[in-house]
Amino acid sequence: DDEVFWRKDGTPVWVEYTSTPIRDRGVVVGAVIVFRDVSQRREADEKLRAALAEVDQLRERLEQENAYLQEEIRTETNPRGIIGRTAAVQKTLRQVSLVAPTDASVMITGESGTGKELIARAIHEASQRSDRPLIRVNCAAIPRELFESEFFGHVRGAFTGALRDRVGRFELADGGTLFLDEVGEIPLELQGKLLRVLQEGHFERVGEERTRAVNVRVIAATNRELKQEVKQGRFREDLYFRLNVFPVETVPLRDRREDIPLLAQHFLSSEGKSLKSDLRLSEGDVRRLMQYDWPGNVRELQNVIERAAILAQNGRLRIDLPIQQAGAELPAASRRPRNGAPPAIMTDDEMRELERNNILAALKASGGKVFGKDGAAELLAIKPTTLASRIKSLGISARNLDSPMR
Repeated sequence: DDEVFWRKDGTPVWVEYTSTPIRDRGVVVGAVIVFRDVSQRREADEKLRAALAEVDQLRERLEQENAYLQEEIRTETNPRGIIGRTAAVQKTLRQVSLVAPTDASVMITGESGTGKELIARAIHEASQRSDRPLIRVNCAAIPRELFESEFFGHVRGAFTGALRDRVGRFELADGGTLFLDEVGEIPLELQGKLLRVLQEGHFERVGEERTRAVNVRVIAATNRELKQEVKQGRFREDLYFRLNVFPVETVPLRDRREDIPLLAQHFLSSEGKSLKSDLRLSEGDVRRLMQYDWPGNVRELQNVIERAAILAQNGRLRIDLPIQQAGAELPAASRRPRNGAPPAIMTDDEMRELERNNILAALKASGGKVFGKDGAAELLAIKPTTLASRIKSLGISARNLDSPMR
């Protein structure tokens, strides 16, 4: 090993030495020791190690980004363009064009399936950050104990199972945009740390004292009434105002029915290309689609068209809609007054009870199945991870059903 000597000014001198014994008639009587200054070599070695460590960090970051992008490719189902001619869609497009060039935080609200992620992508792609990544975080799918690691990353040994350093979503989005989907699911105890990053641009990985800096634009989305969450102490007011700088509200599909034929034809054209068949909507198909209330919004319409294209015979579509279509009795939450009278006003507790009963009905109809084909998530036209989160937050358990959840 190298030795270190010290100059009078306190600076180190790294040396290596060789020792040659001096013998007299076989007896060691002394030694010749030669010292060589290896400070420059030592400095070069340290720079090389630092460079290799940086390469390892960059490789890890690229692996994380690649894994994330592969996940995005698998989950991407919506088209990149916002489709529609109604005044509501045109208003949304104007809002996108206004806020995109800025770095303002955006809060996108509205029912599930109304295209909140689509709007977030449109804002990112029209911004000055478009050459950097848009990183999506589904807050409803993250286990409570892993939120901080998912957001900020961790170092090896920070907790059980942390076998190596991991880059968090904020670092992956550095220079770009972070899309927080289902932002209302973020635990209250983490909201303060999230607020700090938004205000100061600084954070620490789990298990590390080093402070890191990031430059990230945040777009959040929720189908909850966050103002009510704030009043009930489930969401920080200061974080709400920080995220809600520029609000964008999506419109449910039932309130822009004129866009249904356009959307349906777009989805059908996409399916026709993948199935290599010429599929068209008949007047009867369009009429049925226009009469349905679409509780699952655009996502449900896309699923219906995809299924119809797969089941099509001789170029004729088979459009299967739930029982609650035109002429049938709709659930109270889906009915809309036709005479212009305002709908009944419900309290937050009543809304939660309505949502709970609706989820229980879907679980019973699916035999307790949450995920997969004919599962409750498919019946409700929402993501399985979102449904799982709502089941937990609403206190629904297997004892509420005739069969176990799976």
